[in-house]
Amino acid sequence: YPTWKRTLARRARESQVKRFCRAQAIQRRLEEIEVTFRELEQQGIKLEKLLRDENESPAGQQTQWTNQLLYLVQKKNSLMTEESDLMIAVQELKLEEQQCQLDQKLRSYMNKQETLKTPEDEKAEQEILKQLLEVVNKRNVLIQMQEEKRLSEL
Repeated sequence: YPTWKRTLARRARESQVKRFCRAQAIQRRLEEIEVTFRELEQQGIKLEKLLRDENESPAGQQTQWTNQLLYLVQKKNSLMTEESDLMIAVQELKLEEQQCQLDQKLRSYMNKQETLKTPEDEKAEQEILKQLLEVVNKRNVLIQMQEEKRLSEL
């Protein structure tokens, strides 16, 4: 088993572990965002009730509640933006994993000597190459979406 094959296998395992860790971190953050959403919803409901029910309250108190409500809406919007970014990151991780798997399959076919390849092998190699190009194009679209979103936020 040549050294370069061991190195490739080790690097593939390392990148897979990194993707797994990133996926776990993203999942944890998504769960935290969901909990925060619920908390913000509850706070917003309380503030809305206060604003509707307390017509006799001083104007300063109502202004303070309105400002708190607007702050909650702003915080919720920023969390929604973060959640959207994380969902894009999840899609990107899936495509990265898919690309890695296709890359390994393609390498196995490409490492085979041309004289030993059957027509089925050549057809499978072409199909994997086609799938690999589709995955790369999908990743490119995701990156373009992120860039457009970043520019629009600026």
